[in-house]
Amino acid sequence: MSASPLPNAKGLVENTDRGRASWNEPRRFSVWQKIQIGAIAHVAACLVWVIGKTLRWQSEGDEHLDQIYQQGKRAIFAFWHGRIFPATYYWRRRGIVVMTSQNFDGEYIARCIQKHGYGAARGSSSRGGLKALAEMAQCLRRGLDVAFTVDGPRGPRYKAKPGPVLLARRTGAAVFCFHISLQRKVQLNNWDQTQIPLPFSKALVLKAPPIYVFRSASEDELREKFAEVQQVLDKLRERGDLYWDTKSNPKVPDPKREAQ
Repeated sequence: MSASPLPNAKGLVENTDRGRASWNEPRRFSVWQKIQIGAIAHVAACLVWVIGKTLRWQSEGDEHLDQIYQQGKRAIFAFWHGRIFPATYYWRRRGIVVMTSQNFDGEYIARCIQKHGYGAARGSSSRGGLKALAEMAQCLRRGLDVAFTVDGPRGPRYKAKPGPVLLARRTGAAVFCFHISLQRKVQLNNWDQTQIPLPFSKALVLKAPPIYVFRSASEDELREKFAEVQQVLDKLRERGDLYWDTKSNPKVPDPKREAQ
């Protein structure tokens, strides 16, 4: 019996290696929806810029991204959907191409991030995913980095999907996991618990070592890499959440000491 497909794959199988991507038609929106999308995107882009300029950034693990570039590779950024707001400002103007869904939310997110110098590959695990993966593979070959909100577009929250691993296998690029933890923020009551930083908050950016996937990787090896991405992102989130708890409450164990 053959092995079962990767968890949460939802059809994003590696048949793109043989050029058989699924080219779904883009979703159409009504005139009223287009007006809403344009307004939301404009307001969101302005908020990202105004609040982002006030944030005090701290970063750990910068050398890991440098290592990818020094090896002549490109990066496949992977992070949680709920951190889109601070990530949009932090990584702005780098030409990173982000996979965004073709639904209403994905459309205004795409327009918002494009105002900050990102590209958008339209698709998700449920619609147009193989088309977007093929487009992102072309971007990587042209020397551009790409990015996934790995639990998007609709969750479950903090459950990674296999897109970055499949793309890494196809292109040889490195999966680069990062997480942004905010000292002071507003957390929305939506599926991904979107976090919006309060002005002048501190923000910690945690960056993990690159994850490479051999082009010849078997399905079992893909499973291992997929589990590794999930584990790395979980650890970054836990470490980031503990960081500010430690600063505000000395009785909370320091995550750096715990790691040692």
